[in-house]
Amino acid sequence: MPFSDDAWQRNADLYEAIRTLPFNTDLAAGTLRQDRFQHYIVQDGHYLADYARTLAIAAAKADDADGIIQFSRASTEAIVVERALHEDYFGRFGIGRADFEAIPLSPACHHYTSFLLATAYAEPYPVVLAALLPCFWVYGEVGKDILARAAPDNPYQAWIDTYGGQAFQDAVDAAIATTDQAAAAATDGTRAAMHLAFKRAMQLEWMFWDSAYRLGDWPA
Repeated sequence: MPFSDDAWQRNADLYEAIRTLPFNTDLAAGTLRQDRFQHYIVQDGHYLADYARTLAIAAAKADDADGIIQFSRASTEAIVVERALHEDYFGRFGIGRADFEAIPLSPACHHYTSFLLATAYAEPYPVVLAALLPCFWVYGEVGKDILARAAPDNPYQAWIDTYGGQAFQDAVDAAIATTDQAAAAATDGTRAAMHLAFKRAMQLEWMFWDSAYRLGDWPA
């Protein structure tokens, strides 16, 4: 069984918990409160900067030219393409660059980005890929799910179209294929570490969206 199929099956309950979170239910219905989406989009902007750094480290650790190209491009797109989506919403919400930079990372965002960067620096290439994969894959699946059930005239349609579209799905498919290729050549111990990294990232995906709905902040 390819690593990706095994990992997804092991964590199917986590994906379902993410898919049915109040944040995603309300987003699909077009009833998500603006302050919740605003909290999400700001934290996601912070997250993407470190996600791009992790992708760049994956490119540096890649064991062939195709991997270097794939993750170098993905790092650039995380900054350029998805930032355009964020800045569109920042403009709608009246959030300037200085305002954005003054907002600290939430606990959930800080935990997730710290996990990704620590994994990227400390772990071998296959484990880094396993840690990165849930962000690609979960967003692709949630995007398609919400696209299929989104209310008409949804105020978050730009977000839905980005993550439910074919261009993003192509990136998901490429990430899955490269991760499976790396896993096929890995030792049993490395594959076990990959499964741990994949699960932790899935858990952090749930925490990130749940935190946005709760407007999560530092308790002290």
